[in-house]
Amino acid sequence: MVFGMFEKLKRILREVVDVVTTKQISVKEFDEKYADKLIIDLVESDVALPVAEEIVSELRSTISNIRVRRGIDVQEYLRNEIKRIIRQVFRNVGSIDLENELKKRNLTIIVFLGVNGVGKTTTIAKLGYRFRKLGYRPLFVAADTFRAGAQEQLKEHGKRLGIPVFSRPYGTDPAAVVYDSIVFAKQNKFDIILVDTAGRMHTDIDLMDELRKIIRVGKPHYKILVVDALTGNDAVEQAKLFNDKIGVDGVIVTKLDADVKGGTILSVVHTIRKPVLYIGVGQKYEDLRRFDVDWLIDTLI
Repeated sequence: MVFGMFEKLKRILREVVDVVTTKQISVKEFDEKYADKLIIDLVESDVALPVAEEIVSELRSTISNIRVRRGIDVQEYLRNEIKRIIRQVFRNVGSIDLENELKKRNLTIIVFLGVNGVGKTTTIAKLGYRFRKLGYRPLFVAADTFRAGAQEQLKEHGKRLGIPVFSRPYGTDPAAVVYDSIVFAKQNKFDIILVDTAGRMHTDIDLMDELRKIIRVGKPHYKILVVDALTGNDAVEQAKLFNDKIGVDGVIVTKLDADVKGGTILSVVHTIRKPVLYIGVGQKYEDLRRFDVDWLIDTLI
């Protein structure tokens, strides 16, 4: 991953540790001089306001505890407390080991959601590459019959990877495409269907109706939302709306290698309480990694 990832959020957390350990500030001084500024800094790092307020509230309690403890390494104690606070954001969101889940059935159907530009089609290609390396037979499904060039983009990935693409002419009902692809996949013994859907603006009522129909017809095992780390608060709004209107089982966050702010993952997880499954960290097919909370915490602290 490139240098600078999450740099802004890392800097803010370093400053918190430095201020508390070098100045030995009181809770009163923290409230008066630092609390509001810290909330603003976190929000500017794409941390959603409720998450920022929760982090600052927990830090306030931590500072109070430091004052009554004796004989501790304050810096190390504070670092551990910040790690604990960040870990709390991920509590009770569940987890999905997608690669292990694939073993449980003959055919797994996965529908991908997300607006145009977040890297949805490329992410599908990366997952197809990953699953094929694990020995599975994936099938790409071009269910975006709306946007010109959408099918060609997926077919180009399929050609490069040697993965078949199921498609129908533009203008075909996307739900019909998905239904036919399932019949085709069963007949030809594919293990996984990866469905690429349209990604018009997430506020588009017609799109939401279209996606709901795909879900009713296709009955996917997983509905995965793809969001772009660089879009910050808009990624949070997308996550909330897609989860409310369609239902989301898990999230993939793209372009993390270029994310110098770092708050998007925390914000999305806190907002919809669904797990992050993978992260995109580059342009190559292999640049998709399983998300690990410990990795995130170690990167930030």
